[in-house]
Amino acid sequence: MAKKNKSNLKNEINNSIEPVADNDQLVVDPAAPMSFSIYDFKVQAIIVALLAFIFYINTWSNEFAHDDGIVIVKNEFVQEGLAGLHSIFTEDAYASYYRQLNTVNQLSGGRYRPLSIATFAIEQQFFGAVPKEKVDSVLAQNISYGIRGPAEQKLVRDMHIRHLFNVFWYMGLAVVLLYFLRYIVFRNNPLMALVATVLFTIHPIHTEVVANVKSRDEIMSLFFMCLTFILAFKFEENKKQYGYLAGALVCFFLAFLSKEYAITMAILLPLSLFLFKDYSIKKSIIATIPYMLVIGLYIYIRIRMAIHVAGIEDSANLTIPEILDTIKATGANSEKEVLNNPYYYASHAQKIATEISTTLNYLKLLIFPHPLSADYSYNSIPYSSFGDLKVWLSIIVHLAIMGAMFIFIFVKKQYKIFGFAIAFYMLHLLLVNNLVFNIGATMGERLIFHSSVGFSIVLAYFMVKGMDYIKPLANAQTALASVLGIIIFLCGFKTITRNADWKNDKTLFFQDIKTVPNSVLVNGNVAAAMITMSDLEKNDSVRSKLLHGSIGLLGKAIEIHPGFVAGFLNRGIAYYKLGQMDSAKLCLDSVKANYPNYPSLKNLYTLLGNYYTKSGWDKYGQFGKYPEAIKEFQIGISIDSTNAELWYNLGGAYFSNKQYKDAVDAWNMTLKLNPQHMQARQGMGAAMGFLQPQSMPPAAVANQQKK
Repeated sequence: MAKKNKSNLKNEINNSIEPVADNDQLVVDPAAPMSFSIYDFKVQAIIVALLAFIFYINTWSNEFAHDDGIVIVKNEFVQEGLAGLHSIFTEDAYASYYRQLNTVNQLSGGRYRPLSIATFAIEQQFFGAVPKEKVDSVLAQNISYGIRGPAEQKLVRDMHIRHLFNVFWYMGLAVVLLYFLRYIVFRNNPLMALVATVLFTIHPIHTEVVANVKSRDEIMSLFFMCLTFILAFKFEENKKQYGYLAGALVCFFLAFLSKEYAITMAILLPLSLFLFKDYSIKKSIIATIPYMLVIGLYIYIRIRMAIHVAGIEDSANLTIPEILDTIKATGANSEKEVLNNPYYYASHAQKIATEISTTLNYLKLLIFPHPLSADYSYNSIPYSSFGDLKVWLSIIVHLAIMGAMFIFIFVKKQYKIFGFAIAFYMLHLLLVNNLVFNIGATMGERLIFHSSVGFSIVLAYFMVKGMDYIKPLANAQTALASVLGIIIFLCGFKTITRNADWKNDKTLFFQDIKTVPNSVLVNGNVAAAMITMSDLEKNDSVRSKLLHGSIGLLGKAIEIHPGFVAGFLNRGIAYYKLGQMDSAKLCLDSVKANYPNYPSLKNLYTLLGNYYTKSGWDKYGQFGKYPEAIKEFQIGISIDSTNAELWYNLGGAYFSNKQYKDAVDAWNMTLKLNPQHMQARQGMGAAMGFLQPQSMPPAAVANQQKK
């Protein structure tokens, strides 16, 4: 009798943890009527959606940070609202950004991720779209560091709502992921599906994806991939329901339009049919042929987009190798810029070793997500060599993981869940760790978003299966709830506090410089924030301290990366605000040498010129020190020779110093630059009254004859 009771107890525990196949309806049909239970899909969906909401609702108060400016705030197509949708779907994702920088796309092949950007444009239509004919002036005047007044307030209000939409997208993803796991991966174990979804939803490494609105493409990509899995399996179970197939194909295409990561489903979809539907390899491949057509369509679109980005006008007359060489050449210049190619200064061996070593960082952050950073660009992660222990540890760990994957898929199929989870993890990891594709960055927390699904599946399996070793059932359930509760609390604390760091560039980079003190971009961004802060500071001592601090950080960034153009530019601005014009000019000259067409460069030279316009009269002209004023104006003209006001004031100083011929020459130049300058014209008339016609320059004589 004792044995029988013990056996019954064991069966009760196992059935509670892993319901038998007869309960498939629980998974397949979430709408089926059930009593309130933790196994009920609706109950689970409410749990994960609430967790997503609670963890990220504090992003509502955030503004724009990091790449939000490039993709949303300064994107002319987004600003146009619905009118910009055509350009969004027919242009590269960063076309607007590079156009404003007055340069060509520097990423080989470009980036085509229009779907999330289209949602930003749709939102903008309701916020108040900017007409096409006005968008350039609005972008130039309002969307910049340190904007004030109504323009800034509107931008911030718009971003509050965009953050809320990101939270809604994340909540939707949590529910769809839950359904995917219940219906396909943990078909007979809804408890494991719930735990895996909870672990994914609460993971702090996802803060970048949700708190940085620009990263909505990651959420949408995984969202539509999960829907593709679900609808594909529904079609396999209901072959006459072609609506499921059509829906799966549409979702698959939308996943591609969100981000190219959907390419992993070329392997994952047939693999899932092989593992979870027990199809043969041949049948799995045949079943996914329609999806290969979608892949072909997307590849065609990407090739056409890459040709467009490369500026190839007549591709019909070029061979495929010629087209590929031209596309590759598009990114040739960016490959020489260490901020686009973090391994530019590394030897080939160092590059491979660092990529292998960095790959282990992702696993470390999934296990222990602290500290976090928005930037891992040069020189955040030092170059490694094959003499580093971490490189070999990464090789051993990842070879073991891949070996286990093949064993669980083809040998020990009873552990098929592990096989699928590892495949999900590794395939997405290979897309972002630079070993297969050069992504232009060392690493990024958002890049592990998809892979974390596989990690969550494995961890959930071990947590729930661990209940088998705890008796009785009530203790097992209490233990699982306690462990999960502790994880939720710790992750919640980390996530909610990290969300606050993402409020804006200032809060983000002031925090991240503690984590990656040698990052060129983080040092540059902190310095830019300090320059902006100085504009608001009324205390001269504090203002000076901020500007000198920014110069120090920019000096560090430039020392690490001597070609850091934005560093020279911002350092020039800081020197200008301190009144150190010689140093400011040297910085701007460095920008000009490296990037002669930098959009704001001309305006900054004009600012320096205007400084000498003011100082020439304030220091000397008003006190009758005309020779000194002339020298001051000449310095300004050497900086900005196209500044009409400088030439006009130089003419005035010459006239006051009775150098009438020089005054006429200066005012002639003023009129060349600004023919409508009436004061220069009047001054010239007065100066010519003191000159004999034969001593006048030809242009002046001609003007006198006209009069």
